[in-house]
Amino acid sequence: MTSKHEDIEVSYSVGNDFFKLWLDKNMHYTSASFLTWDESLEQAQEQKAEILHDYAEITPDSKILDIGCGWGSFLEYAVVKKGVKEAHGVTLSTEQLKWIEDKGLQDRVKVWLQDFNAWEPGWQYDAIVSIEMVDHICSPAQARQGKAVQLYREYFRRCHKLLKPGGVFACQAILSDRVPRKRQDLKDLAFTADIIFPGGRNPRLEELIMAVRPYFEVEELRTQRTSYRETTNQWWQGLKQHEAEIRATWGDQVYEDYDLYLGTCVKAFDEYWSSDVQMKLRWCPAKS
Repeated sequence: MTSKHEDIEVSYSVGNDFFKLWLDKNMHYTSASFLTWDESLEQAQEQKAEILHDYAEITPDSKILDIGCGWGSFLEYAVVKKGVKEAHGVTLSTEQLKWIEDKGLQDRVKVWLQDFNAWEPGWQYDAIVSIEMVDHICSPAQARQGKAVQLYREYFRRCHKLLKPGGVFACQAILSDRVPRKRQDLKDLAFTADIIFPGGRNPRLEELIMAVRPYFEVEELRTQRTSYRETTNQWWQGLKQHEAEIRATWGDQVYEDYDLYLGTCVKAFDEYWSSDVQMKLRWCPAKS
């Protein structure tokens, strides 16, 4: 993973209480899946978890791994809603790890504060899930050097090594698509990468499709640009509703940075600059 511990700390060290104000109650910080457009954000987030759970063919007896597990939203869904007995996660955020530990699920949930690239558990998993962690694998500078597919392929190689033969990797990723033509729009997108998620870069779909080979077969794929547009818009409205509290507690700069970030996200999905994908990836025999 290109993003380092210090990069992730920049993204999340503003504190759990800040994100609680505008995320859903289960702290999913990734795109929900709106299927009927009548759902609440909480319902759409659970539908996202359900899609990935089913993609990964998880059963209560599965040993599962969530790479870049955030605040443990999917891990909690798996053990509480689906009865999974053993769920593991890896994160680089101290704040997120504390949040997970405070849930009191240690009998079935274990999370490591570790760089995934350096993490060697010594066992394999029945199923792997990763929800929008791929944007931390390749930096914009590395992409300009032509290293993107190589870095994504190395990530998939590591996932392949950790997955039992025949298992499934359910992967959700934010995507880059069209390039804005206005200088200010380019500047706003760069702000998101440099200030909110330093070192981050969203892959293009074709890069991921090339990189999964020879380790995985793409069995299913669905994009959900409009779902992420709705998700980020609801986050943005929640942020605005708490403007006075955020300015008083965290300062004007934090509010203004996140207001710009979330507004830019909504515009990016409206204008097809960004999208989101969910993929069901089946383990293939490969020399790794």
